[in-house]
Amino acid sequence: MASKPTPTPDYSEGSIRVLKGLEPVKQRPGMYTRTDNPLHIVQEVIDNAADEALAGFGKKIKVTLHADGSVSVEDDGRGIPFGMHPEENAPVIELVFTRLHAGGKFDKGKGGAYSFSGGLHGVGVSVTNALGKRLEATSYRDGQVARLVFAGGDVIEPLQVRKAGEAADGEKDRKQGTTVRVWPDAQYFESVQFPMGELAHLLRSKAVLMPGVTVSLTVEKTRETQTWQYKGGLRDYLSQTLNGEPAIPLFEGDGFADAGHESFAEGEGASWCVAFTEEGAPVRESYVNLIPTSAGGTHESGLRDGLFQAVKSFIDLHSLLPKGVKLMPEDVFVRASYVLSAKVLDPQFQGQTKERLNSRDAVRLVSGFVRPALELWLNQHVEYGKKLAELAIKAAQTRQRAGQKVEKRKSSGVAVLPGKLTDCESRDLAYNELFLVEGDSAGGSAKMGRDKETQAILPLRGKVLNTWEVERDLLFKNTEVHDMAVAIGVDPHGPDDTPDLSGLRYGKVCILSDADVDGSHIQVLLLTLFFRHFPKLIDAGHVYVARPPLFRVDVPARGKKPASKAYALDEGELQAILDKAVKDGVAREKCQISRFKGLGEMNAEQLWDTTLNPDTRRLLPVALGSVDFAATVELMTKLMGKGEAAARRELMELHGDAVEVDI
Repeated sequence: MASKPTPTPDYSEGSIRVLKGLEPVKQRPGMYTRTDNPLHIVQEVIDNAADEALAGFGKKIKVTLHADGSVSVEDDGRGIPFGMHPEENAPVIELVFTRLHAGGKFDKGKGGAYSFSGGLHGVGVSVTNALGKRLEATSYRDGQVARLVFAGGDVIEPLQVRKAGEAADGEKDRKQGTTVRVWPDAQYFESVQFPMGELAHLLRSKAVLMPGVTVSLTVEKTRETQTWQYKGGLRDYLSQTLNGEPAIPLFEGDGFADAGHESFAEGEGASWCVAFTEEGAPVRESYVNLIPTSAGGTHESGLRDGLFQAVKSFIDLHSLLPKGVKLMPEDVFVRASYVLSAKVLDPQFQGQTKERLNSRDAVRLVSGFVRPALELWLNQHVEYGKKLAELAIKAAQTRQRAGQKVEKRKSSGVAVLPGKLTDCESRDLAYNELFLVEGDSAGGSAKMGRDKETQAILPLRGKVLNTWEVERDLLFKNTEVHDMAVAIGVDPHGPDDTPDLSGLRYGKVCILSDADVDGSHIQVLLLTLFFRHFPKLIDAGHVYVARPPLFRVDVPARGKKPASKAYALDEGELQAILDKAVKDGVAREKCQISRFKGLGEMNAEQLWDTTLNPDTRRLLPVALGSVDFAATVELMTKLMGKGEAAARRELMELHGDAVEVDI
């Protein structure tokens, strides 16, 4: 006889646990740092030392791997303040290491301690402290030395302050600076061994990006010390790391906004060095305020756009493009190696590890300085310009030949494309995108705002048919469904079928509807169509949902920051934008809020910036993941079946209060 299942405890008010202090970090360390090894928690300390140098204080950063497994980072910056915080009634140095979202880098451009810095969350070294068995912090400042010690994030030796002079070990105290020594706790990491290659690369890059600053790494066990100081900056670094000989001389430059710049704050901009090679794997490194962005981001997109626009302009000026060849950004970028260092006043990163920059304006910022500089350089060195053009054209021809091989296999028996489809010029699946747009007015804006090279538009009239219970053979009775299938190039099929995807004409099929309730309804109807009759398109990752904004916010100029506009997907993002404006010193009532009733209200430029531009849009991939297919079909039948009104009512009564509806 089967035993009865053990009843679960009651779910009540007492079931909710509030994590305090550094508990969230200890409970879920993977949300805050890399857990394969402790490199990132030490990088947080190194980044703070680098931010001091970036702010103009300090010329030395010394990292030591001690024999007992600890790591110390020493700088000669201003030293962390150790007086009492005016509001928190605790020493500032203690708050820095024990409080999440406490730091000196929130007030950008308002006379704060740091105008440009990689730190922006106030989380960094508190994570280092939380995941360390022991952490010792010493600050040298104003003729005094302050020291306190932590264990597991908690203070175990309270703050002690003494006059600078002779240290306990007999050596003389430094005039100013900070020393942090941490013992990483093995329970939080797969390995406590540091990846020496990554650590050396990180420190070397700091020296590259800060000419004149000396960075050193000492390993006590081997008594080896490596020291880096670069006077030649990015050019020296890229020359030493290149794989293959450059086809043309290295293109190096920088550009930063001045006080009167109409779009960006004073000091924002970038430095770069780019090499084009005919062989060898490209070397690509990018940084934002000295933080390495290994996953790239919008500043790299700006570099790519600036390079492409400049080379394309040169090719057009000298009529170098052969007939029938279409140049794409990747044709210029594919053989490019580069080191890019951007300075952004208020950078928005993806996640705490800051491996990718998400700031939309960084595309225009970097592109705006790179393009004119390269255009001028190419026209001053025409022979080099022609060589670079030759490399790009060769890459384009190779790409197009590969595309034509696929085209021949699918060219026979192609149905006549629908007349309302505004097709793109490219035939390359890696780039082609089809936008299924709600309504003719929105379709008009999309046609004008799109990239006609790679983006196609198919406007849909009225509500799409609910196809959940429509037989496959009868689907084509509906004009909209027929036109979509023909435009996409794939016939309707079931989950167990093996459809012919060789006729697929677009790598991305994007549902683009209004951000309101009606738009959500159209999204549901189209997703129902793809789930029921085109499931292999979802399996192969070809279906996406575009997310246009519901609000536009115009924020007036404040301090060093010029007037700006921002877009919000929903009320939550709108509130966040307004809160940020208030923090920057702009009264909430001075921010102008516009609500888009539909895509048709957006002009072509707005639609491009917010929803179509690959560098700044938000596009959600549609995927089934690990769902139970049979259970999903049963749920979809309840939601979309015509004879399921009672089941739908039951679902709405159970879960209706969990839905936020914007009507």
